Formats: sequence, C-alpha cells, structure tokens
Amino acid sequence: MTGRGPGSGPVAEPGEVTRALLAIARDLRDDRALAEQICRACAAGLDIDGAAISLHTASTLRETLFATDATADLLEDLQFSLGEGACIEASWTGRPVLVPDMTDSPDTSRWPIYADAVLEAGVGAVFALPLQWGTIDLGVLDLYRGTPGSLSRTQLLDARSAADMAALLLLRLRTDPGDERSWDPSWSSRAEIHQATGMVLVQLGVSAADAFARLRAHAFAEQRPLDDVARDVVARRLTFTNDT
Repeated sequence: MTGRGPGSGPVAEPGEVTRALLAIARDLRDDRALAEQICRACAAGLDIDGAAISLHTASTLRETLFATDATADLLEDLQFSLGEGACIEASWTGRPVLVPDMTDSPDTSRWPIYADAVLEAGVGAVFALPLQWGTIDLGVLDLYRGTPGSLSRTQLLDARSAADMAALLLLRLRTDPGDERSWDPSWSSRAEIHQATGMVLVQLGVSAADAFARLRAHAFAEQRPLDDVARDVVARRLTFTNDT
C-alpha cells in the first residue's frame, strides 16, 4: 500500500519491522537492550529465523550486541574468528550482502571455510545489512534463515529501512547529550552543540536534523564526547565535507 507526500509521487508506507522500530521506547539507555528490540522486531516481521547486531568502533573492532538465538550467535563468532563472511564483507564494502542459497552462490566461493561452517550449522541463507550514516560504519545487522530462499522485495525494502533506522537509534543512544531535541534551536542548554549544528548545516547544505546526526556519527566513529566534537567545529578545527 502506498500514500502520497505533498507534491510527490507515491510513497511506500513503512513495513512491519520499520513500524516496530518507530515504536521503540525513547527512554532506552542501554545499547544491548536496544539491539535486542531491533533484532526481535526483524525476527518477528521478516521471513527469517534469527538476527544479530554487531557493532564496529574505533576502539573495539567488533562486538556482538545481541543475537536472537544460539545459531545467530554462532554465525557472528564464526565470521569474527575466520575473518570472512557476509557480515565482514558488508562492513568492508558498505553494501548489503544477500545470499539466498548458501549451497549455490558465487559469493560462497570467496568464503569457503565460512560457507562450509554455515551449512553445517543448518543455515540455508544469510543477509547482512550495514548499519551506516553517511560514510560512518557503525556495524552490521545480520539475518539468517534455515532454508534457502530470498526475501520478498517488500521485506527487503523493510529490512533496509530498518537497518537505516537502527543505525540512527544506535547513534542517538551512543552520543545523546541528554535531550531528545538536542538539534532543536528552541533548546538552549547546549549552545555549543547548536552552534556546531548550524555550522555543519551550512557546510553540507542539509537540514538541522541531518547536520546533528552527522555530528553524532563523527563522535561515534572517533569515540569522542559529542560536546568535544562540537567544540572543534565551532573553533574551526574540524570542518565537515561530504567525504568527512
């Protein structure tokens, strides 16, 4: 089903998983609890058997935040131990890696040990979706199913939308300076963050919300407090470009 935005063509309505993520409590303050809700929403709303989220940061190369079951957890451990697989490739390339049949795919020839281990674990298909904001790589949302088969076009769009939203939710949680409306000009207790947001807005030609998200993404990638990043922007020690 589609709707229409003002002056636009048909706009797809949010899928089941995306709607579930929109309803996630805003008062969550634990990234593992957030990852659990995201993974469970995917498992409930998509034609899959399990999901996991792995976080990639500057200080911690890889960390599994949550896995819905023992098989999902095993797949994460295998990839990190072997250094190959759908998750690793999605992280490196920044593109989704979709393998609907682990027994018949050119992808599996690039991951011979991982592919054999996945099949031995009873997994027939894997789908790895990068969690990104701009050029910042936060981690990967991994999905699997026991039998081979592709996600439908509708479910794939829902999964990709959910991955984008999951990235923003994790960014918010990791870099939140203490107020959900931190980018809103009406909120004035973080003047330096507001000033930096305005400067990034001009530098990139984006909205205030997107400029604030870019500040958060940079703080996440560098593992620095958001206040410090804002201070560097205001002092002109840090300038944002489309490649930042």
